[in-house]
Amino acid sequence: MAKLIVENGGPLYGEVQISGAKNAVLPLMAATLLTEEKCVIDGVPDLADVKVMKGMLENFGATVVDDGNGLLEITASQIRTVNGDRKLVTEMRASTVAMGPLLARCGKVVMPLPGGCAIGKRPIDLHLKGFRALGATVIEDDENEQVIVTAGPKGLVGDAIYLDFPSVGATENILMASTMAAGTTIIENAAKEPEIVDLANQLNKMGAKIKGAGTDTIRVTGVERMGGSIHSVIPDRIETGTFMLAAAITRGEILVKNALPGHVRPIIAKLKECGVEVETVDDGIYVNARDKELIATNIKTLPYPGFPTDIQSPFMAFLTTVKGKSEVKETVFENRFMHVNELNRMGADITIENRIAYIPGGKTLHGAKVRATDLRAGAAMVLAGLAAEGKTEVSEIYHIERGYEKFVEKFTGLGALLTRVDED
Repeated sequence: MAKLIVENGGPLYGEVQISGAKNAVLPLMAATLLTEEKCVIDGVPDLADVKVMKGMLENFGATVVDDGNGLLEITASQIRTVNGDRKLVTEMRASTVAMGPLLARCGKVVMPLPGGCAIGKRPIDLHLKGFRALGATVIEDDENEQVIVTAGPKGLVGDAIYLDFPSVGATENILMASTMAAGTTIIENAAKEPEIVDLANQLNKMGAKIKGAGTDTIRVTGVERMGGSIHSVIPDRIETGTFMLAAAITRGEILVKNALPGHVRPIIAKLKECGVEVETVDDGIYVNARDKELIATNIKTLPYPGFPTDIQSPFMAFLTTVKGKSEVKETVFENRFMHVNELNRMGADITIENRIAYIPGGKTLHGAKVRATDLRAGAAMVLAGLAAEGKTEVSEIYHIERGYEKFVEKFTGLGALLTRVDED
């Protein structure tokens, strides 16, 4: 097990390059199962979750060639099995995005129940609802903790599907499954995240006929077969937000390069409300919190284009350090306040009631031994440690390494006192 040692080295300064988006690349990789032709994906971040997805694809029969510089060549000329590898699936919830392409291409998929961060139930019932609407039979095998999905005798057939919640994973899975379904599929109340648009762009390059991605209604006209593609991953908007907050919490000045301002509008708006200077420039986003009188604000997480739940915990760490009382309401995941106990170990004095966190603000944080309770909470603990007095030890950092490429190197490049230490 490894841990991070964090110390307050003062304000962070400099430039940081944002990597390809974790939440985009995983479904992009899964989509390559739709075709026997080679697919090329560029800008792939070097992450633990990407390694898991590579293993998943290889288990199904795909060949994955990694050039070591963010370029993957994936060829699934033959599907060897439609059974997901239990060990890999339980490591990462996003494994479920392989279900849609396998169902479309092979007519069947057997998937163990997924794992990942323990931030909420995140059931796959909406995924299964979509598959059923396309004419598939779904057997929930509770005894073996898996689901078995089988297309009808004539394959998948397009239909109108209304999602009770704009689930990103369900939208992605139904989108991929419907690419080769007979007729037209309409997904209503679809997720609108940039990662959905990125996936649709790749699928269209592969021969799909998709319109409306990025809106709440997506229309898919089925095609007989899918082909290869060359595609570049969009920048990671959550990593973008994390480094914007690194400037804010340390009262520093950072140019966040390769960032798309349109993907992080709520984060920009809330930082400006707090008194942070944020400017859109040609090569990214400039964030300046030097000598600013920063104040409190309230946040409510919502599906895109609302304030992202994935940036809630890093933003909360920042809010502990500004003047005034803040409130953070979490509406997306019911267990996404596990980091509050860890921040309170550092002197934050946050209270929770009815999925609202009340933050008194203006606190001087102090170093402590804390845990990365999930991926984004781990980043929040590091941010808090950069602003705290004394030394902070962050354990269970495998969560962080699931979703941030070159995490330590990027922070130390900005002047952070951050060290990764391997423990026996």
